[in-house]
Amino acid sequence: MEELPPEFRKRMRQMLRAEFPAFLSCMSRPSVRGIRLNPSKATRELLGKSLGFPLRSSVFSPFSYEIPSDAPKPGTIPLHHAGAFYSQEPSAASAVTILNPRPGEKILDLCAAPGGKSTQIAGILGGDGLLWSNEVVPGRAKVLLSNLERLGVKNAVVSSCHPEILCERLSGFFDRVLVDAPCSEEGMFRRDRSAVQSWSVEHVRSCAARQLLILRSAARAVRENGILVYSTCTFSREENEETVLAFLKEHPDFSLEPSGVEFGRPGFDLPRARRIFPMDGGDGHFAARLRRLSPCVCRAVPFDPPKAGGQKAAQALLEEVFQIPPEEKIVCSGGRLFVPPAGLPELSGLGVIRTGLLLGEIRTGRVEPSHALFLAAKPGMLRNVLDFPSDSRQIRAFLHGEELETDSSLKGYAGVAVDGVLTGFGKCSGGRLKNRYPKGLRIY
Repeated sequence: MEELPPEFRKRMRQMLRAEFPAFLSCMSRPSVRGIRLNPSKATRELLGKSLGFPLRSSVFSPFSYEIPSDAPKPGTIPLHHAGAFYSQEPSAASAVTILNPRPGEKILDLCAAPGGKSTQIAGILGGDGLLWSNEVVPGRAKVLLSNLERLGVKNAVVSSCHPEILCERLSGFFDRVLVDAPCSEEGMFRRDRSAVQSWSVEHVRSCAARQLLILRSAARAVRENGILVYSTCTFSREENEETVLAFLKEHPDFSLEPSGVEFGRPGFDLPRARRIFPMDGGDGHFAARLRRLSPCVCRAVPFDPPKAGGQKAAQALLEEVFQIPPEEKIVCSGGRLFVPPAGLPELSGLGVIRTGLLLGEIRTGRVEPSHALFLAAKPGMLRNVLDFPSDSRQIRAFLHGEELETDSSLKGYAGVAVDGVLTGFGKCSGGRLKNRYPKGLRIY
């Protein structure tokens, strides 16, 4: 790891005192590698059988596991492409564990890219409830969307909107709000050299000022008795305890409550908050759980769907793809067909990129199915499925974008699965499957 900045070392010595040598020793060792199971698509048993390396359970989440340092890069593993798991340092799951989302709730992940915490929330919701994932930077929002799609999430809205605008329009709408705030990333030093190079005291202070602004906006979106969790992946007091204290001073209608977890350690001056240092088994995280005590009028108005269009074409597609076509409300917008989540608010003016599940695009009287449609399905739901072992030549060829040989009796669209988990689709004709795996996702 690159040498730690002298001023950073000084600040950490003052913060940790007798534990500073242990901190330095941990910082000189590699970060713990990990993955997080997607319970909507796979089981612990499936991962254990298919991955070819041991998994060790993590204390930070029931779905998180440590993996060996010599394990293959997750992005090269077919089950990763199928959305069976998400690559994530285990302690990064701590904030959502503290948020404790429950099926049926409305959840806002306000600073969501690249999607680790949103996909974790989605796995807990299990399709029941509404997840709103927002990322203000458009390019990062596209990465967020890709990860939600890969993990088969059907009940999410993805937006790229300024927090102040989004939270004002959706005031009092959400049961739980997560602010995993942009920070100085001191907890990333072990695995990201750029975080070390960009660190400065001025950067820490500017992050703290921005974090407080984001928290002020987020507070508006929380309903009465709702939960607001603030988290960072940094060590500084300015960005952690001091930001929370400043927020509570301005918002006496919020209270800091126990985190409900035993991992990590109490925060400085805020024993109900939670800190994770490298000595605690993680890279570096902070989280505080706040509850809104005051009434909050919900300003969100119900979603007004556009006039129906393409219904016949959509129904024809669903009948071709599924053994029993799902009976769900379909919305047409801009030549695309969606299945929106239940309980949607009005979306206009909020920078929405995706609403619910994209079925496909209308093309001259027919609908071209989307990659997302198959990733959100189970193999047993489809008329045609080609299922290959994770170590097979065929699944590697499919992820490369190659055509596959099939039984000549197969006609039309077919899902392609790896160890029983769908990872894409193609179209069968004449004993061949024409590959529809997106070019931007292929392994080269």
